[in-house]
Amino acid sequence: MTFKLPDLPYDRTALEPHISAKTLDYHHGKHHKAYVDKLNKAIKGTAYEGQTLEDIITRSQGSMHTNVFNNAAQAWNHAFLWQSMSPEGGGSPSGPLKESLDRQFGDLERFAHDFKQAATRQFGSGWAWLVLDQGKLKVVSTANAGCPIANGQKPLLTLDVWEHAYYLDFQNDRGTYVDGFLQHLINWEFASANYSARRLAA
Repeated sequence: MTFKLPDLPYDRTALEPHISAKTLDYHHGKHHKAYVDKLNKAIKGTAYEGQTLEDIITRSQGSMHTNVFNNAAQAWNHAFLWQSMSPEGGGSPSGPLKESLDRQFGDLERFAHDFKQAATRQFGSGWAWLVLDQGKLKVVSTANAGCPIANGQKPLLTLDVWEHAYYLDFQNDRGTYVDGFLQHLINWEFASANYSARRLAA
């Protein structure tokens, strides 16, 4: 199996002014592409060749194959990131996800507070996530290429807080980048679909 760089689910200008076309050119066209290319090279002729991306991540975590894990997880994380954002994003979730979010966090404002803290307090490079963990919603962060599926958690949405995700637009102001995501880009429809599917699969 040769992995391919997925297309963006929207035009490269669609997330402006919150994320610029120039950032997407670098982030998707260079960084994400590099992870996919390096992964294909790393698994060629190995036991990982022919496995799904999810299997490669879970089987390579904590092994001596750090390069395989890092590139597989980053390829997966970025593909999931593009779906976690939408030009019509922001607002509030609805249906079962909203009910569960209200039970777990109290309200949307508390969720946003916790998510922003996870994103801004992650030291160095990493990710902020909303996950389903043993039937409960949680906000978690992972360092570097960390991916919740390697820990048995079920991701619902994510935000990349590596500097390459926001530096061209916001320099070192990670907080403003996170605010733009939460207020204008967060794709609650994607998160809700993931929530419903993963509850049924549990």
